[in-house]
Amino acid sequence: MAPSSGTEVVLISLDGSSLCYAIHLHFLASNNATEYEALINGLRITIELGASCVHGDSKLVVDQVMKESSYKSPLMAAYNQEVCMLEDKFRGIELHHVPQKDNDAATSSQNW
Repeated sequence: MAPSSGTEVVLISLDGSSLCYAIHLHFLASNNATEYEALINGLRITIELGASCVHGDSKLVVDQVMKESSYKSPLMAAYNQEVCMLEDKFRGIELHHVPQKDNDAATSSQNW
């Protein structure tokens, strides 16, 4: 069996209910790549559901997407380019960093 990584996406509706998605990556990924995979998959799910708001707990990824930080790795540049393509599906997108310790949705989803 090949090494793999995983991540999760938690979508919260306006009424406060949440949908938790576990994402199994079939390749070994760095923490930053895993965070980008979560964001990209979360955006795709959000598009399918017609939702419009996205938050993330990776400061680096949020800063790179919001162009407050640059990336040195060609892989991170490719991930960022994919996010930009998905961004066109929204009227606008704004990501805000939610520190992991304050991210109740992510913390509670770890128990499912």
